[in-house]
Amino acid sequence: MLVYQATKAAFLNDVLTNNIDGIILKAFENKLQRTVSKNEIGSWRNSMMYMNNILIDNGIPGDSGVAIEFLIPQTSKRVDFILTGRDDRDIDHAVIIELKQWQKAGLTDKDGVVTTRFQHGEQETNHPSYQAWSYAALINSFNATVYEENIQLNPCAYLHNYADDGVITNKFYSEYLEKAPAFLKDDALKLREFIKQFVKRGDRSNIMYRIDHGRIKPSKSLADSLVSMIKGNQEFVMIDDQKIVYEEALALAKKSRIDNKNVLIVEGGPGTGKTVVAVNLLVALIKASLVAQYVTKNAAPRAVYQSKLTGTLKQTEISNMFVGSGSYTKCQKNIFDALIVDEAHRLNEKSGMFKNLGENQIKEIINASKFSVFFIDENQKVTTSDIGEKEEITKWAKKEGCNIYNLELSSQFRCNGSDGYLAWLDNILQIKETANSTFDNQEFDFKIFSSPTELREAIFEKNKINNKARLVAGYCWDWISKSNKTLYDIVISEDNFRMRWNLASDGSLWIMKPESVNEIGCIHTCQGLEVDYIGVIVGPDFVIRGGRAITNPEKRARTDASLKGYRGMMLKDKEGTLNLVDKIIKNTYRTLMTRGMKGCYVYFTDKETEQYFRSILK
Repeated sequence: MLVYQATKAAFLNDVLTNNIDGIILKAFENKLQRTVSKNEIGSWRNSMMYMNNILIDNGIPGDSGVAIEFLIPQTSKRVDFILTGRDDRDIDHAVIIELKQWQKAGLTDKDGVVTTRFQHGEQETNHPSYQAWSYAALINSFNATVYEENIQLNPCAYLHNYADDGVITNKFYSEYLEKAPAFLKDDALKLREFIKQFVKRGDRSNIMYRIDHGRIKPSKSLADSLVSMIKGNQEFVMIDDQKIVYEEALALAKKSRIDNKNVLIVEGGPGTGKTVVAVNLLVALIKASLVAQYVTKNAAPRAVYQSKLTGTLKQTEISNMFVGSGSYTKCQKNIFDALIVDEAHRLNEKSGMFKNLGENQIKEIINASKFSVFFIDENQKVTTSDIGEKEEITKWAKKEGCNIYNLELSSQFRCNGSDGYLAWLDNILQIKETANSTFDNQEFDFKIFSSPTELREAIFEKNKINNKARLVAGYCWDWISKSNKTLYDIVISEDNFRMRWNLASDGSLWIMKPESVNEIGCIHTCQGLEVDYIGVIVGPDFVIRGGRAITNPEKRARTDASLKGYRGMMLKDKEGTLNLVDKIIKNTYRTLMTRGMKGCYVYFTDKETEQYFRSILK
């Protein structure tokens, strides 16, 4: 999405009004339906003055295109400044310019990472050249039009307040400086010449409009890319906070020793790249000859990854790479160099089928490895036995004498990159209050269906594209087909709708099997995985009454173990247990409704709840 678009001549006039920041802000609020901080408005004001000085040159045509704050498709990332036009061979070019207000930076020993001072102090961040290159790589990977129509992307960075001190231009960063040159305070003329290499003629073919409205490539699936990654190919470009987390985890793993144990806790919501970072980290550690494992409680992701790798590696190698969280009850202390725990919020206290093994999974994982990294989202805890919280991990790390580090992932890659959808979902499910009381479903394909049959037909249609659409439901129907294959589990008689749970047929591989679109998944078989389109049946365990979200554990199926033991817990602490149950039910629907990368279609069994959701949609 384009926030501001004009010709170079019109941009220069907007700067001349001394209100370029106000013009961009108004466009930003109109297009994205939200505002920005005073600091960002100030950065627009300052940086656009500098870009004005760069572009005042007759060698850069007045009808070249200027785009400011371009939202990269399927992400929440924005490109600062893009200039478009044609070279002397009439080839289309887009010069991507990452603008920085920095005055100082510090070297690190991490690939593509520097330090600089932000509002809350000094911290590690992407080298500006890495950032500019990674944004160009993202556009290339998502936008088929750029490739098919031979639009050349030329990234660079402009740090207009930065006097060269040998840090930004250090040879350690030469790989990214070659891919995206960095221009500093004294380099205005060099930046102008860089632009003029590519933009010698005006933009008469609406380059940015074509990019903005270009055909989006099918989203990369982590599972589908796994074999290539194991072979050493780069399948995903990590950006911003993903790159910082990856490099920090890699550095900690390499320096951890028995007498220097480290624990890294990484918090991140749905679609922020927790699993992408985790799997990339696993591959890097194995290549570095470190003994590492990828750990999850959920069997579904492990089964999918193992299935994809079958035939590439020996089965023993695969099973040693992807393991369950209960594998360390009798493990030798510090036998692993690194354990990468994905979906760490799902960790349990006890292990085994009957929850009678071990003492505490968090303690056992930390005990077994010199370095442990826990990827968590506490709002995806969906059973009474889930104990994975930042506080709990910190407690056990301290007891083991570990150094503790905390980082956060915020870059959004699921739900079409819509931070607004996720914030709106938290608000409407009443998980936490946010400013997003309404939602514009042009950002993300969210639809409400009045009939489960219509919902099913819509998902069937989407699944014809590439087998990446599935139906899921809250676990409010007993699994009666388990013992009698002729019966249907989910029956909504008023709509003549009936389907079966998927649990018996494909188990953990349900999300991959083409025929499984005819079955309905639940929280236990889809958490940690993603599809393009998810269809969600919201059962009677979650309703809206008078604008208030009400959860009812009695409406859950008897065969669902998510709330197992809650009645006994209520005898000891009624209020605390009811709060926990309420959180689990809401988290369940939050998790189900964030499995889709492109869209979420919903049917509510309760009509008042349906009407409430409809009234909130913009």
